[in-house]
Amino acid sequence: MIKPILGTVGSRVTITLLNLLLVMATGKMLGVTGLGTISLIILGITLILLLSHVVGGGALAYLAPRYAAKRLLGPAYLWATLSALVAYGVLTILPMVPDGFALHVAALAWLFALVSIHTNMLLGRKRIGAQNMLLILQSALLLGTYWFLLHRDGADLMDYIHAAYVAHGCTALISWIAMFSSGDPVPDDGRSAWRALFLQGGMVQGANAMQLINYRFTYVLLETLQGLGILGIFSVAVQLAESAWLAPKSLGTVLYAEVSNTTDPVRQRNATLTILKAALVFAAVVVILLLLVPEPVYQWFFGDEVVGLRPIIAIMVPGLLAMAASQAFSHYFSGTGQNQHNLIGSGIALCITLLAGYLLVKAYGLWGAAATASVAYFANGIYQAVVFSRLTGASARQFLPGRADWERLVGVLGKVRGRG
Repeated sequence: MIKPILGTVGSRVTITLLNLLLVMATGKMLGVTGLGTISLIILGITLILLLSHVVGGGALAYLAPRYAAKRLLGPAYLWATLSALVAYGVLTILPMVPDGFALHVAALAWLFALVSIHTNMLLGRKRIGAQNMLLILQSALLLGTYWFLLHRDGADLMDYIHAAYVAHGCTALISWIAMFSSGDPVPDDGRSAWRALFLQGGMVQGANAMQLINYRFTYVLLETLQGLGILGIFSVAVQLAESAWLAPKSLGTVLYAEVSNTTDPVRQRNATLTILKAALVFAAVVVILLLLVPEPVYQWFFGDEVVGLRPIIAIMVPGLLAMAASQAFSHYFSGTGQNQHNLIGSGIALCITLLAGYLLVKAYGLWGAAATASVAYFANGIYQAVVFSRLTGASARQFLPGRADWERLVGVLGKVRGRG
C-alpha cells in the first residue's frame, strides 16, 4: 500500500516542495517584485497552454487507450506549434506579459505543451508511475538550474527563463522516450483522431479556461489596483494554500485512470466517493498545518517583505476544501465523458469571480482577493456535488466515510503499483 500512495500523493508533495523552494529562492534574491513578475510570466505560459491543451491535454489521456499513439501525436504536435505561434503574435500586440518576455513565454509554453502531450499519453495508458517521475524531474531540473544561475553572476529574472528552458526541454525529450518504451499495443478502428480530439478537448479546455480565470483573475486585479509587490505576497499565499490540493490532485489522477477504463457506473460512483473522502481528509490536514505555522517562519523562508500570509490562507479555507472535493468530481465527469458539468461549474465560479472580484479587491486588497477565490471555489464544488448525486443516485449517507471506503481506496491505489 505504501508504494502506490508514494507514487501518487508522494510525487505531488515532492513537486510542491521543490516549487516552494523555488519561490523561497526568488523571494530571497529578487524580492516581492521578482515574485510578482515571475507569477505573471507563469500566468502567460498557462494561458497559452489552455489553447495548446485543446488537442494536447486531457483529451489525449481519454483517447490514449482507444487510438494508436502515432495517430494522436501528429495532431497534438501540430496544434501545440500553431498555438505557440499565434500566442506570440498576440503577445507582441497586447501587453499580457512583462515587457521583453513575449518570445520566451511563447517558446516555453511550446516546450511545456510537448511535456503535457507525452505525460497525458502515459496517463491514458495507466503508466502513472512514469508520469509522476517525469513531473518530479521537470521541477527538480527547474529548481536546480535556477539555483545555480542565481548564485553564478548575480541574480536577475533571466535566470528563471534560462532554467525553464533547460527543465522543460530536457523533460520533453525524456518523456518522448518514455512514451514509446513499452510499444503501442492499442487497437485502432480508424476513426478520425482530429474530430475526437477537438470534441473531447474543446469542452475540457473550456472548463479549464474558466477555472484558470477563477484561479488567477485576482492576480491581474491585484497587479493593477495594488501593484507588483502586493501581487508577489498573494502569489506566495496561493502557492502555500494550493498545497492543500496536492493529495486531491494526485488521487484525482488515479481516479481518472480508473473511471475512464471501466463502464460500470456503480464502480465509477463508489471509486469517486472514496477518492472524494480521502481528498478532503488530506486537504484539511494540510490547511490546519499551514495555519499553525507562525508568521516569522514564513518570513524567514520567503523574505522579510512577505507578511500576512496566515489571514489570507484562513479566508481561503472554505474554497480550498471545496476544490479538494472538486478534484474527485471533475475527474469523474472527465473520465465518464461528461465534461459539460465541469464547464458549467467553472462558469458559475467565473461569474462570481468577475462580479465580486473587482469590488472586493478594490475595497479589501489581499483579503478581498482571497475571499473572491474562496466563494468562487465553493460555488463550483456545490454545483458538482449536486449534479454528481443526481446522476449517480448517491445518497447523503454515502458521502460519509466507512470501512468499505478504506478497502476501495487500497484497491484503486493498488492498481498503479508496478505501472511505470
